[in-house]
Amino acid sequence: MADGNGNTPLLQVKDLKTYLFTRYAVVRAVDGITFDLKEGENLGLVGESGCGKTMTGLSLLRLLPQPAGRIVGGQIIFDGQDILTLDDDEFRKLRGTQMSMILQDPMTSLNPVFTIGDQVGEPLLLHQGLKGNGLKDKVVELLRLVRIPVAEVRVRDFPHQMSGGMRQRIVGAIAMSCNPKLLIADEPTTALDVTTQIYFLKLMRELQQQFGMAMIWITHDFGIVNRMCDRIAVMYAGRFMEIGPLVEMFKRPVHPYTIALLNSVPRVDRKVDQLYSIEGQPPDLRQEMVGCPFAPRCSRVKPICREQYPDEVVLDSSHKAYCWDVK
Repeated sequence: MADGNGNTPLLQVKDLKTYLFTRYAVVRAVDGITFDLKEGENLGLVGESGCGKTMTGLSLLRLLPQPAGRIVGGQIIFDGQDILTLDDDEFRKLRGTQMSMILQDPMTSLNPVFTIGDQVGEPLLLHQGLKGNGLKDKVVELLRLVRIPVAEVRVRDFPHQMSGGMRQRIVGAIAMSCNPKLLIADEPTTALDVTTQIYFLKLMRELQQQFGMAMIWITHDFGIVNRMCDRIAVMYAGRFMEIGPLVEMFKRPVHPYTIALLNSVPRVDRKVDQLYSIEGQPPDLRQEMVGCPFAPRCSRVKPICREQYPDEVVLDSSHKAYCWDVK
């Protein structure tokens, strides 16, 4: 669907469902989410651990754990094409060139037995056919782009010879090597200290502006969301609770879960005896849920909340919530 200006979004996700079929149960990791993303836009995907954020990112790139992970419903339309209709060979040409992902832990993303140059150069060799000096020059250029010092020397180093911040930038260089239109960053600053985090985020902002990428930020850190994102999608138990513009979500959140998450963020301008926490635990995704999944922990719960999943409430063209208590 085109936006108000007649522009078709780069990415359209419609009622996406991704389940994990284990020996003992079916885990509904992503259970019917719908959103879109424009070219050059930043979307923050937030929520408690286990809510389905990473599985959403892996679903978009069809990198689900096998053989358990399967996309069982919905559509993923990227650049006008439903990528779920492509076979593996066709999609492999798209992944890495048009869509890419920075995984959560750079040390597990990088292979310890291959040099940095080999790993940064692999997508260039595979997708662009670069070889020899042309490939080496491009790898050094990418390392310089992400501010790796003495890149022409460090290209021969192994991952364990790099600091955590450098490894994270190298993973970013791999993800951006073919100038993708969409980049998914899964907790990209978790292993970094605060100073390195700020430097990395500033670098990512500069690279995004340079290449015009759209980005999905998967994170627990509302500081990153505030610094980097245009919109926020709040996820819980495999579903969206609320999605809307950054400023609107921070100033006027409407879903009880969004409000609870924001209240859980410590503030330096308030003195409290005890930090706020959300009572209870997230639901077991192996169990089929009836009603709103947040109902057992919600302070505004109504009888209908336990009986039926709420309809979408459109607050304006870009702000939506899924709650029976929102008008």
